[in-house]
Amino acid sequence: MKFLVKIFSLLVFLFVSLSADGLRYIMRVDGLACPYCAYGIEKKLKAINGIKKINVKLEKGLVIVDVKDGVILSEKRMIKLFNNAGFTFRSMTYE
Repeated sequence: MKFLVKIFSLLVFLFVSLSADGLRYIMRVDGLACPYCAYGIEKKLKAINGIKKINVKLEKGLVIVDVKDGVILSEKRMIKLFNNAGFTFRSMTYE
């Protein structure tokens, strides 16, 4: 019985550790042409609380954003952010 309790405790700990990572958003954006464009987008995204990591892939037109657990980036908010920065937001997925 003690063995089962230890196994269960370990599984709960692993589940909590894995789920605390938050989400990764992958956004398709048109108009990203240079490192200065990437810097401008990174600056706007970093102003949002809970952003952990930003990776802009200019050649693919992707902006990948890792957020803390519980942080949600709405599509409406991202459309506004990118459009105000002079880019065309195309789509967003998350994993």
